[in-house]
Amino acid sequence: MAADDIYVNPLVERYASREMAELFSARRRIRTWRQIWLALAEAEAKLGLPITKKQLAELRRTIDAIDFAAAAAHEKRLRHDVMAHLHAWGDVAPSARGILHLGATSMDVVDNADLVIMRDALGLIRDWLVNVIGGLAGFAKRWRDLPCLGYTHYQPAQLTTVGRRACLWAYDFVRDLEEVEHLLNGLRFRGIRGATGTQASFMALFGSDARKVDRLEKLVAAKLGFTRCEPVTGQTYSRKIDAQVAAALANIAAGAHKFANDIRLLAGMKEIEEPFEETQVGSSAMAYKRNPMR
Repeated sequence: MAADDIYVNPLVERYASREMAELFSARRRIRTWRQIWLALAEAEAKLGLPITKKQLAELRRTIDAIDFAAAAAHEKRLRHDVMAHLHAWGDVAPSARGILHLGATSMDVVDNADLVIMRDALGLIRDWLVNVIGGLAGFAKRWRDLPCLGYTHYQPAQLTTVGRRACLWAYDFVRDLEEVEHLLNGLRFRGIRGATGTQASFMALFGSDARKVDRLEKLVAAKLGFTRCEPVTGQTYSRKIDAQVAAALANIAAGAHKFANDIRLLAGMKEIEEPFEETQVGSSAMAYKRNPMR
């Protein structure tokens, strides 16, 4: 089915960066699943399970050979997305089929992959916030002495400056940056815990050697770029993490709304306007319109 034949979210098409859209793509998600499967197999081999160099080499060679059509066919039969993609990888890495997902449960793959993507997305947002704050700081410095009228309740109040107004916008994003950095510093790998988070399957694999099971988890986490794991989980990581990230995003959106709404109101009074390109059209019916749209 062509892209033009299905619904596409305009928030992604018009406003998301290419990097962010790619990060949440199906391909990135499934490749991250495969990274976790490979990291698990490598760690299990290092700790003495009978996994050969040939099997690991085949996984590394085929990690990007993602066949979504094959996975869809498997899922139609199995009614399970993780198992479908596991079978699809096994189809192109047959020697390694038997050692994939060894001891794991679906959430060892899915939840940890979501945390990897969440971490990388927060990193992009952090970089965006730094750029926005830097741009507003430069704008504030440039116009720090230009007087303008301040408003309360959108009624004329007292004099302020354009630069000081920009400082208010910037400082909202400074608060957001602090919160995003706090989230990034606190974000942990779910861990390799097996069904219901007890690690019972891995204890069985390693003959009840708790030290090896602990080492396994640390090795996998390190391969995915994490230095810490959640101290305790169930089948999934705590969804409070999702709520905390959603709250931080809502705060960024609130600051962006304040910034954009101020520009919109000031543009109506011709105090501050967005750039308007030579060939840009503000309205299909009114050629003189300069609608803010950025």
